[in-house]
Amino acid sequence: MDTVRLPPFERFYEENRDPVYAHLRRVVGAGAADDAFQETFLRALRGYPKLRHGEHLRAWVFTIAARVAIDLGRRAKPTVELVEELGVSDSRPAYAELEHLAGELPGKERAAVILRYGYDLSYADIAVALDSSEDAARQAASSGVRRLRRNLT
Repeated sequence: MDTVRLPPFERFYEENRDPVYAHLRRVVGAGAADDAFQETFLRALRGYPKLRHGEHLRAWVFTIAARVAIDLGRRAKPTVELVEELGVSDSRPAYAELEHLAGELPGKERAAVILRYGYDLSYADIAVALDSSEDAARQAASSGVRRLRRNLT
């Protein structure tokens, strides 16, 4: 099997910037999307020379974007007024609660479960992130949930 050559970073950036930015706007909101976008591609630029081949680059950059969003969520401190107004409890966000559970899942299943149940993304959006079909994204999420259930019982 022939490995896919790694394209120049500029081409990789051009091909992935719009879907990644749209994803981050949905996940972290318009106010934080610019910073999350810059951080995502800064991390990608730092890690790019270490990649051995160009397979699954879209999934790789979406994984980075998901981790940046998680990091932003961890850093964000809600104001007292907002917490009281919304009646928010001290529970963690859904994606953070899934972190320790999904950590043992295979990569695609972990990403599909976290994107679906942690970020409430549609299967179409998950398919874009995983660079697969919508059916494959649905199957990966379903397999991940089944595996989690087996592991928890």
